[in-house]
Amino acid sequence: MSHKELGGILKVFGIKSSGSHKERRQRLWLHLNFDSRRLTIENLAEMGRDDLHELCKKLELNLTGNRTILMGRVAGVLTSQLNGWGRIKRSLRRNGLQKIPMGQPEKSEIVDVIQEEPPENLDFQQLPVPAVLEDASDALVRGLDKQDTEIQGDLLTIGARVEDLERMVGTILRSRGGSWADDEKDLLLRLASRRGWPIENNFVSQRVSSVATNIAESKGAILGETGARSKGGDSKEIISRVRKKLSELGDEEGD
Repeated sequence: MSHKELGGILKVFGIKSSGSHKERRQRLWLHLNFDSRRLTIENLAEMGRDDLHELCKKLELNLTGNRTILMGRVAGVLTSQLNGWGRIKRSLRRNGLQKIPMGQPEKSEIVDVIQEEPPENLDFQQLPVPAVLEDASDALVRGLDKQDTEIQGDLLTIGARVEDLERMVGTILRSRGGSWADDEKDLLLRLASRRGWPIENNFVSQRVSSVATNIAESKGAILGETGARSKGGDSKEIISRVRKKLSELGDEEGD
């Protein structure tokens, strides 16, 4: 790709687009394959020489030297590209170095994510990007051939309603101020059950919950361990309000 074409691709991802041709290639590769919260200079100390060697190869760096030298080269790129590439949504498929251990986020980092506030102008019910629905459909039926016939039928049935699933997630996010945690997942499953969706099987319900979380994250939700219920929200009242909103949306589409 040309220098200009690379800059255009970087802008599509909403990340830094300046720099040399090589710097742009490095930044795009990092963004597509890793999460900036996982691949940090601190994490490099946990990697072996082979992993660091592979990173140097992908980042177009010199491949000679011992583990410390290789780690220094990668650290130099991460330092120069600091804040240039960002967090990757879980729904985005990666083709990166699967064997490199990225470790778990620090507890303080999780707290920061929970305490974040969504932008005031964020519309959780705006029309989804087609790729979001495509990813959700693919994720629902992934590995379907390994499941028994009943589970296959349940997931295919839900897969045909992926647009309804996306709308339900958006409505719940709007009613919960953008929060998405265990309470919101439970609420989604209860609403789906009341709509007659075949989610009695644990595997099916877990798959639907996982896909819904991916959709919520793509919408800019605040992911956490606790939801609005812990803040005093009445679950029955919320379910009623969400069902009413979904009903209104359905009537509007019918018109």
